Amino acid sequence: MTKKISLKKRSLEILNRLKSLYPEAPCTLDYETPVQLLVATILSAQCTDARVNLVTPALFERFPDAIALGNADLEELENLVRSTGFYRNKAKNIKGACWAIANKFNNQVPQTMELLLELPGVARKTANVVLAHAFGIHMGVTVDTHVKRLSQRLGLTKHPDPARIERDLMLLLPQPDWENWSIRLVYHGRAVCNARNPNCDVCQLADLCPSANVS
Repeated sequence: MTKKISLKKRSLEILNRLKSLYPEAPCTLDYETPVQLLVATILSAQCTDARVNLVTPALFERFPDAIALGNADLEELENLVRSTGFYRNKAKNIKGACWAIANKFNNQVPQTMELLLELPGVARKTANVVLAHAFGIHMGVTVDTHVKRLSQRLGLTKHPDPARIERDLMLLLPQPDWENWSIRLVYHGRAVCNARNPNCDVCQLADLCPSANVS
């Protein structure tokens, strides 16, 4: 049975337990610079981080920075990122975003949500990841499939739209925890609360979860 406490208190208790379960919550994409993180995050759309991390070493060895990526031959870029899926669109966006960084932003990745969203292929999810992990700026909550599924199961949002889910979570959680909340939910989604058969019997959030099915 779910604890009868306010939604705000319940969300904070969930956060505290997630911190205990997953004390380390680093970004799982490999990168050395903000540009590389931006590119890796674009590649991660509908692709696993593990797959992206297999692709980016060769990509960044060939095109190490925004200038090189912005001037890259599109066909060569497509071939390097092919295995991440949707490679034509991803390559086009990477080339366009990096050209803009090199030519419009003085070869520096923008550090505001507004300017990041001007880059091809960059929506709030990508911008949130880059701002949080490259610059320590928490402007929102990254909502991927794991965060969407678990936030709904935990009763923290009723909305299907990622933008509405993000707004709901931002109202419930402390701003410094916005990005690492997402990473911890991803860990928990993979380890326990998977899509088809959530392991409610072993879930340490079960008493806080209105969707829990505990035998």
